[in-house]
Amino acid sequence: MARRRFFVDRIQGDHAELTGDDARHLARVLRAEPGQRYELSDQQRACLAEISDVTPKRIAFRILEPLPAEIPFARITLLAALVKFDRFEWLVEKVTELGVARIVPVVADRSEKGLAAAAVKRLERWRKIARESSQQARRLSQPEVALPLAFADAAAGASRYRYLLEEQPNAEPLLRVLPAESARVSEDSVALLTGPEGGWTDAERALAARSGWKPASLGPHILRAETAAIAALAIVRHAWHISA
Repeated sequence: MARRRFFVDRIQGDHAELTGDDARHLARVLRAEPGQRYELSDQQRACLAEISDVTPKRIAFRILEPLPAEIPFARITLLAALVKFDRFEWLVEKVTELGVARIVPVVADRSEKGLAAAAVKRLERWRKIARESSQQARRLSQPEVALPLAFADAAAGASRYRYLLEEQPNAEPLLRVLPAESARVSEDSVALLTGPEGGWTDAERALAARSGWKPASLGPHILRAETAAIAALAIVRHAWHISA
């Protein structure tokens, strides 16, 4: 069984401390005891550690050894049009598991009214979900969850490869528009722009085209917005993973 991983603020020499909600969970729910071993990450490096002391609000660890470094792969940014918050939370959880580096909520023309203003109040919850999902997936670091952007600002973002998910039948399949395997390197940056319920407007498509985004399809079926985002991220993540 894989060991649980927790994020700590810092690893100092051969010691580290876990505080806050994670410490309370480990102490009360998982019934932590001295001698138990867990993985810790300060979001720069990961280590195997052993509990040396337990209190209700603080867990002290002794660092035993470093863990192997993660294989680097492309930095992927998901710019996801806002959808109902229960589904957006699920999206945040799943794309975090898949290794996304940055999540940017996007206010599209067809985003449901009121979501943009309410989204700012949800940021801390989304960031908590991303942190918990990162620990569950044993990631080295958690993704950034950014402030919401208007579509025009999202389209202006810079990445080496940029793909607009498109439901219209004339779009090329996503896998076909990705660079050749021999051209993919771990230093690449990739951005995926995924639409709201109802899809993009013609004005948004035109702006994205002028900004250099390539339209890309996930097939003939109409997917929910969160399903499309997860499917696209899985394809891109795997494409760069096999090239590593």
